[in-house]
Amino acid sequence: MPPILTAFATSPDRGQGLARDMRVRWALEELAVAYDVQLLSFAELKQPAHLARNPFGQIPTWQEGDRTLFESGAIVLHLAEQHRGLLPSDPDARMRAIMWLFGALNTVEPPIVERSMAWVLEREQPWYGQRQVMLDERVRTRLAQLSTWLAKAEWLDGEFSVGDLMMVSVLLRLKSSGLLDEYPRVVAYMNQATQRPAYQRAFAAQLAVFQNA
Repeated sequence: MPPILTAFATSPDRGQGLARDMRVRWALEELAVAYDVQLLSFAELKQPAHLARNPFGQIPTWQEGDRTLFESGAIVLHLAEQHRGLLPSDPDARMRAIMWLFGALNTVEPPIVERSMAWVLEREQPWYGQRQVMLDERVRTRLAQLSTWLAKAEWLDGEFSVGDLMMVSVLLRLKSSGLLDEYPRVVAYMNQATQRPAYQRAFAAQLAVFQNA
């Protein structure tokens, strides 16, 4: 049986490719790994069957035989370690690619998510205007640092790797913010990544879920 990826039955981002199963889909396409998808409603995410896979009631999860994983970063790293194509063979370069994966998730993503969640949960509050200025500046700091690094080469470290896949997946959450327009190097980096055939296939697969919902 092919391994199984869980994903939202109804795309909460309205087909923009931002749900975190997209990261795993992209990795699977890059690595040419066959898989099945189990679509879950929001109610099913909180049922015992899914909580046994992910105690936080989230997607994605990955089931491969008796092995079950949750957290998109852990799943993508596992896939990259099991299949050739997203991690360099050189040990030092391999270590740096994994470093960038963690940098995307631990350093770049938190201020981006905080900014987006503030808009969802706090935009009607009187303090939101001031808070948004602060949140935007935090994101700009990371984008400026990343732009400086990307002046060295088209990818984060040598060839396209799991680090680039995760970094671009994180940055895509800013597409509608207007902040990316200030950093053309970052935009160019994202564009070349999302033009990869594997990304296009993964995006089409996730978009089809929304269109068929």
